[in-house]
Amino acid sequence: MISVSRAVAHPWNCDVLGHMTTRFYVAMFDDAAYQFLYEVFGWVGAQDNAGRLAWADVRHVINYQAEVGAGDLLDIRASLKKIGGKSITVDYQMVNLGSGEIAATLECTAVLFDLHARSAVTIPEDLRRAAERHLPGEASQSG
Repeated sequence: MISVSRAVAHPWNCDVLGHMTTRFYVAMFDDAAYQFLYEVFGWVGAQDNAGRLAWADVRHVINYQAEVGAGDLLDIRASLKKIGGKSITVDYQMVNLGSGEIAATLECTAVLFDLHARSAVTIPEDLRRAAERHLPGEASQSG
């Protein structure tokens, strides 16, 4: 896994029970996804403005494993799990740096999306080759 984002849980990220609320877990994972897509494909969100191709999340499975409170420092790590014809699946871990615990995990499936046609498209060979280097067991895997 490669580190793709760092964050701090602020008091305003916490709910009435005193731990980080779901909306901020999702936001932190979403921020990490942009960093991961850049790391693997060189893709940046500003490319959406050109009206070409973008990545669209179509499935999230989140497991909350340990509480996160105000002031906790978080490291979000990611690894490419699978490349499909039109999609990728990425595993994320949110690690509490103070305790070393995995606070949450996310399995995310995203499709390559044509912004004009409004539909998923086949991942081109150049992007597939770039991604394959990041699959577990690949000799040139980064991180």
